[in-house]
Amino acid sequence: MRLGVLDVGSNTVHLLVVDAHPGACPLPAHSHKAELRLAQLLDDDGAIGPHGVDRLISVIKEALQAAEDKGAEEVLPFATSAVREARNADDVLERVRAETGVELQVLTGSEEARLTFLAARRWFGWSAGKLLVLDIGGGSLEVAYGIDEEPDAAASLPLGAGRLTAGWLPGDPPAPDDVRALRRHVRTEIARTVGEFSRFGTPDHVVATSKTFKQLARIAGAARSAEGLYVQRELKRESLEGWVPRLAAMTERERAELPGVSEGRAGQLLAGALVAEAAMDLFGVERVDICPWALREGVILRRLDHMESV
Repeated sequence: MRLGVLDVGSNTVHLLVVDAHPGACPLPAHSHKAELRLAQLLDDDGAIGPHGVDRLISVIKEALQAAEDKGAEEVLPFATSAVREARNADDVLERVRAETGVELQVLTGSEEARLTFLAARRWFGWSAGKLLVLDIGGGSLEVAYGIDEEPDAAASLPLGAGRLTAGWLPGDPPAPDDVRALRRHVRTEIARTVGEFSRFGTPDHVVATSKTFKQLARIAGAARSAEGLYVQRELKRESLEGWVPRLAAMTERERAELPGVSEGRAGQLLAGALVAEAAMDLFGVERVDICPWALREGVILRRLDHMESV
C-alpha cells in the first residue's frame, strides 16, 4: 500500500509518502516540505498566533492535496514539541480538525524518542547491540537507549536547535557571551539525564538522526545526500569540536554557504552544534553513525507492525 506520514514539526511540515507493506522496507515515493518554524512563531505567552495557525492550516491542506495526488491510501498525521507545548494547543488542534479534517496526534517527548529509536533499530539491525540514539529537532533533543526495539530509557529535553536559537542567540553572528551562556545551559540540562542512561552500561553503537546531525556530518566531510541512503556517514566529536568556534564566528549567510547547509537551517546550526557537542561529550561518545531513518519512519513502521498483528 502507499502510506503518507504528515509530520508537523517545530521547523517544517513534512509529508513523506512511501510504498510499504508489513515485513518490507518502506520505499520513499514522494516528499513534500514547507518551512513553517512553529517554534519561532510562539508569542510572549507561549501561544501560536493567528497568523501561525492560518499558515499551518494552509500548509496542511497543501500536503493533503499532495498525498491525494500521489495516491496515498492513508495519511498518518502527528505533531511534535511546538504544538505540544503551545499554550493554545487545544484550540490549534480543533481549528486544524475543523478546517482540514485532520486529527493531529500530538506525540509526547517520550513517544518521539521511542519511535525514533525503533527506526534506528530497524535500520541498523540486531547486530548493532546496545543502541544509543540522539535526535536533535527544532524544539527538543531526544535520547533513547536499549537492546531491543523498545528502548530501556528514553528522554526528551527542551534543547531543539530552533528553540535555542530564538531564545539565546539573537545576534548575527551571536555575541560570544551569549554563546557561552547557551553552552552552559545546554550542558547543565543534558548532564541531569546522563545518570538515567549510564546505569545501563556502555552502548555498542551510537546513532544520530535528524537534519541537524546530517548537516554537521556533511560540513565535517561526510558524503553528500546525492550519493544515496546506503553510504555510511559519521560525525566525530573531534571534528565537531573544531567546527563549533568556526560556526560561532560566522553570520547566518556564511553558514548557508557551507556544504549541505540549507538557507532555512543555517541560522540554527550553531545551537544544534552546541547540543550535539555537549551530548557526545557528556555521554562519552567519540563518534556517531548518521541514520537516514528517524521519527517519520518510526511512525510508519509502528503502523505496519499494527497492520501485521491485526
